Amino acid sequence: MVLTAYAAWWFLPAVLPIAIYVAWSDLQRMKIPNVAVYALVGSFAILGLIALPFTQYLWHWTHLIVMLLIGIVLNAARLMGAGDAKFIAGAAPFVALGDLRLVIVLFSACLLAGYVTHRLVRISPLRQMAPDWQSWTSGRQFPMGFPLSMTLVIYLILTAV
Repeated sequence: MVLTAYAAWWFLPAVLPIAIYVAWSDLQRMKIPNVAVYALVGSFAILGLIALPFTQYLWHWTHLIVMLLIGIVLNAARLMGAGDAKFIAGAAPFVALGDLRLVIVLFSACLLAGYVTHRLVRISPLRQMAPDWQSWTSGRQFPMGFPLSMTLVIYLILTAV
């Protein structure tokens, strides 16, 4: 892993509650609130100064810009929701470029696990614990905030340990 365990330990306490909020909100309302993305970016702005060497910190900001531009294009092509694009951009500075392959594989696993879990719970009695969640009745739409959040948290945990 290119990101250091030191950096991951700094990032994880801030990212974890934001990621849980994003997953919960997307499952419940099929929306990723802007405030969560702002909190994520703000966390990196402050903690990145402590956790990363200054030049690396500056380079990690380019990850946000590149992923935001890609997300805007994918959203315009109706391939991705705007909230998902913003969350990916906000999460991008936490990921080292050298770990990109790992994150792609990790996201694939989280997407599969999240999709299967969501669909199984949707048809099981567990659904009654949250009967009004919009994601249960959203048809073919899927709350991507769930696997995206899972990916970021698991990446930081794997890096920390």
